Amino acid sequence: MTDAPHADEGWRPLAAGGGFLAAVGPLLWRREPDGLAMGFRVGAHHCNPVGACHGGMLMTLADVVMGFGLGDRLGEDRFVPTIGMTADFLAPAPQGRLVWGRVEVLRQGRRTGFAQCLLRTGRDDIVMRASGVFQLDRPADPGVSPAALFAES
Repeated sequence: MTDAPHADEGWRPLAAGGGFLAAVGPLLWRREPDGLAMGFRVGAHHCNPVGACHGGMLMTLADVVMGFGLGDRLGEDRFVPTIGMTADFLAPAPQGRLVWGRVEVLRQGRRTGFAQCLLRTGRDDIVMRASGVFQLDRPADPGVSPAALFAES
């Protein structure tokens, strides 16, 4: 399956500014009926020596998808830190492909949330599955607004 350019599918660039998310990007996002979806197009700087996306980049995307997705589902503009995460790699993600995913919230308590996501290329090709535990009772940090990353412009 060939991916259409991201703008044609409603993908928008994440307003990452500086720091780690800007360095590993560009990351993309869009609103879907099932929630917030996030992804990136695999560039040469994301690839391992055999031309497929490095597993560390896929882990990064899964962490971002689950953390921001869980925060979005909570309806709160605060950072949701990762406590633990596991992943299984199912297939390679070649350079040039759009890799994307969205969170599935498994359980939400007062202090912790449990989530999983599938990372895909195209609509049906699953390249990785991940699950994570996230801290939900962290107080909001002044000056930190995850919602600002998802600018509608």
